[in-house]
Amino acid sequence: MTRLAVLDIEKCKVKKCNHLCVTFCPMVRSKVEAIRIEGNKAVISEPLCSGCGICVKKCPFQAISIVNLPDELDKDCSHRFNVNSFKLFRLPTPSPGTVLGLLGQNGIGKSTTLKVFSGELKPNLGKFDSPPEWSEIIQYYRGSSLQDYFLKLSEKRIKISNKPQYVDKIPKAVTGKVGDLLDKVDERKQLDLIADELDIRKIWDRPLDVLSGGELQRVAVAAALSRDADVYLFDEPSSYLDVKQRLVVARAIRGLKEQQKTIIVAEHDLAIIDYLSDQICVFYGDPGVYGVVSHVHGVRTGINIYLQGYIPDENIMFRKEAIVFHAKPPTSGESIGAPLLKWDAMEKTFNGFKLKIEPGEIKTGEIIGILGPNGIGKTTFVKILAGVEETDDKRQLGKLAVSYKPQYIAPEYEGTVQELLMNVAKTNFTTSWYRTEIAQPLRLNLLMDRNVMELSGGELQKVAIAACLSRKADLFLLDEPSAYLDVEERLNVAKTLRRVVEAHGIPAFVVEHDVVTQDFIADRLMVFNGNPGRIGIAHPPTTLRGGMNTFLKEMEITFRRDSVTFRPRVNKEGSQMDVFQKDLGEYYYTNIAKPEKTEAKKNHK
Repeated sequence: MTRLAVLDIEKCKVKKCNHLCVTFCPMVRSKVEAIRIEGNKAVISEPLCSGCGICVKKCPFQAISIVNLPDELDKDCSHRFNVNSFKLFRLPTPSPGTVLGLLGQNGIGKSTTLKVFSGELKPNLGKFDSPPEWSEIIQYYRGSSLQDYFLKLSEKRIKISNKPQYVDKIPKAVTGKVGDLLDKVDERKQLDLIADELDIRKIWDRPLDVLSGGELQRVAVAAALSRDADVYLFDEPSSYLDVKQRLVVARAIRGLKEQQKTIIVAEHDLAIIDYLSDQICVFYGDPGVYGVVSHVHGVRTGINIYLQGYIPDENIMFRKEAIVFHAKPPTSGESIGAPLLKWDAMEKTFNGFKLKIEPGEIKTGEIIGILGPNGIGKTTFVKILAGVEETDDKRQLGKLAVSYKPQYIAPEYEGTVQELLMNVAKTNFTTSWYRTEIAQPLRLNLLMDRNVMELSGGELQKVAIAACLSRKADLFLLDEPSAYLDVEERLNVAKTLRRVVEAHGIPAFVVEHDVVTQDFIADRLMVFNGNPGRIGIAHPPTTLRGGMNTFLKEMEITFRRDSVTFRPRVNKEGSQMDVFQKDLGEYYYTNIAKPEKTEAKKNHK
């Protein structure tokens, strides 16, 4: 067995722990220096470590991970950043004319892989102390398509176009107006077509630093598509976008296939990566410790493998339990009771925008999902419920205690995560129910001693969700809780919210663009439509099926159920099933048999 010892430098605080890892290490007690302190961190010798795991348990900040891996896997190491740091095994094998999707948890190596393919990171084959030359790397990958790829990359005979993960950081690196910046990168002379397709004409003369997250995302995708490159890399291209915008971006990326380009996409939205990709590579391992890249699979097979947690061709089980979807909403309905809140027709007017809210109600113990395009008033409606915004007639919606998780989260609390949660949860923070139903599913135990101001986007999101669910409230309001989260974290959040709502009978409104997450969590839906940026109409809550049909019909998108995992899948536009469901008026997934090809064509005509 190969032993892997990884230390999280941010968590390691040798000045506060009395060096417990060294003190209790059996090897150190036997005069073998398996752990030592160097400067402000501990250093673990993997060859000398016995793998007992005592240091892992004794570390008060949970900074140490010890993992035993098969010796065969160690031969496939592609990159390691430093001693006791993250280790990546294998690399995907992309091919021209296909879209390769990368699917896995956060911190498992997807962005590292994209950096390798972009040339930003030179793979060191695990030899961080003496990095190999390009000739050794090329020789290592001989016999595979990566040999030719790295040969061209080393000789600078391959051009890369890269869409970065964190688009909100772009204004800090680049300044200027949208149109001027895109004109500079219009190497394919397709900018007019791309601008119309991605609907960025209306922001053409705006500077980057005033754009919203969704606008920045579309500009970043447009810039990547405009460059004339051999390889196109997209890291989470659907973040901040609504459902229609996500599919528009997906279609634009797939359009590169016609030029036989090599395309690699890392994405967390299951519906979008399914729609976008031709092949899938699953990343598994231990986030922040090590990541392993699976062999290439077909898109349906690859996503199902990820959900089931088992790779048949490698005989590897990387998750104890499969992620299970339901043919019907997962709630039993027993927890849903009498109406808690009713509202009459209301209006909210801003400069140039008006939101019209139709009468509706929410019942105890139910979750109402909110769907609609960006700029249509979803967040405004939630803010009215939360008391942050007032209606035009300054109407009060009762005296309910509301717990609100806003769309954009700014770390403003000076203190640790544990101190924050203790302040908002009061008496119920220390109960076993809280630990098992909220803290453990959201993996908050790893964050308790971290300062809130130092958290990443995904970590901050989970803490904000936990804080929202910890407050004593009559109503929960969550605005885009899946932002920055990977697939497993999104579904864990959905399960956690479901358990809290059912256990306490507290209803919730959830604004969410990820249709798969909404399908997993919502009992009923509120659909918003109108003219984004001008007028929005909030329709009353309706059934999940009815709401989805209404929303998807406006988006001109159809969904079906996967026969194995029951997850919702987007039908390719103009496909046999897409035409058939549109003819039936069933835009949401249907359980009826797939039509005969001849009949579908006949109906289409």
